[in-house]
Amino acid sequence: MKKLGLLAVLLSLSIAPFAHADDSPTGLWKSIDDKSGKPKALIRITEIGGELQGRIEKLFLEPDAEKEPKCVKCEGVNKDQPIIGMTILFGLKKDGDEYNGGKILDPGNGKLYSSKLTLIENAKKLNVRGYIGAPLFGRTQTWIREQ
Repeated sequence: MKKLGLLAVLLSLSIAPFAHADDSPTGLWKSIDDKSGKPKALIRITEIGGELQGRIEKLFLEPDAEKEPKCVKCEGVNKDQPIIGMTILFGLKKDGDEYNGGKILDPGNGKLYSSKLTLIENAKKLNVRGYIGAPLFGRTQTWIREQ
């Protein structure tokens, strides 16, 4: 009986990291274009010092598009920098069931928006809201978990 109890404890400890991983937005996400419904990019969200940040790992480009696009409409340090590898999401902290207080950059127009994230559908999807002023004045994209 002791062996069964020990086995149960070891098994629960071995799967615990995987159960916790789905409770967080960390991982690889596919963003979907609002207008076309086509995949737009893969974004890797990581947590550093209690804050989330997201970096573009891949762009789904049209065949005739520039292969290594730069953020020509961005300002500051991102001006004319490659979009692939760019950090577009940063400063988000857990606040109940949401992640708030951060910013999101739209490399398409170079604008920086306030942002909040909410996991949905058993953490398989992520609502990413960008807004100016209050969350009421913005738009939400739904990203799909890849990993």
